[in-house]
Amino acid sequence: MFRHKGKGRTYRHNLKLASLLSCVAGMVNIIGVFSVHTLTTNVTGHFAYFSEQFFLENYASAFTFLLYILAFLLGAFVTGLVMELASGRQSHTSYIIPVSIEIVILFAVGLSSLYSDGLNPVSSKIISVSLLFAMGLQNALVTRVSMSVVRTTHLTGLFTDLGIELSQLLTHGKPQKAMLLRSIFLKLMIISGFFLGGITGGWLYRYFSLQTLMLPVLILSFALWYDKVLFRYYHLKRKYRVKNGE
Repeated sequence: MFRHKGKGRTYRHNLKLASLLSCVAGMVNIIGVFSVHTLTTNVTGHFAYFSEQFFLENYASAFTFLLYILAFLLGAFVTGLVMELASGRQSHTSYIIPVSIEIVILFAVGLSSLYSDGLNPVSSKIISVSLLFAMGLQNALVTRVSMSVVRTTHLTGLFTDLGIELSQLLTHGKPQKAMLLRSIFLKLMIISGFFLGGITGGWLYRYFSLQTLMLPVLILSFALWYDKVLFRYYHLKRKYRVKNGE
């Protein structure tokens, strides 16, 4: 799911990646909205709010939105830097560091509600920045691993591509339609995962508040464990075939 890159990466790998991590993004987004009233999986709206506040000369508020934008950018930068350095050393585990950082951030934010009486403006900003940084990490990771096929933290581009591909179904021949249907199904899985994560996260937030972030932590931890187990399985399978001369 994470390890396979280039020619070794299949449609099934992207499907698994899209299903799990889009669900995580949907949960983190709705938890950010409910807890600190901030969209945490994209920066499009923050650019609009930054421009508005800057025009109104509310520079402190404008700086806050700029900070949110930079937090997402920094997350993407960290993932890109880690994966570039790892690829230079031919590492097959470059994804572990960004995912681990994301897990730690979500875990820490989830537990923060246990050690404070309530959210104040400073803690709200810290939570917003932390979640945006984590989603920047995830979006860059998924983009790099899937070679830009999968993006899990925002839906604008997905709906655009989906609309284009749906229109192409009416004009392309049968061979192209098979590829289009696979691509459309992948995008629908990402959208469905994001919606499911948002609905599930919103429902759980009523009972567990920020501790709902423990569910995305579990999903990400499972993804790492599953990838490790699968790698060992294929390694042993390959070793067995070599031993038996297959």
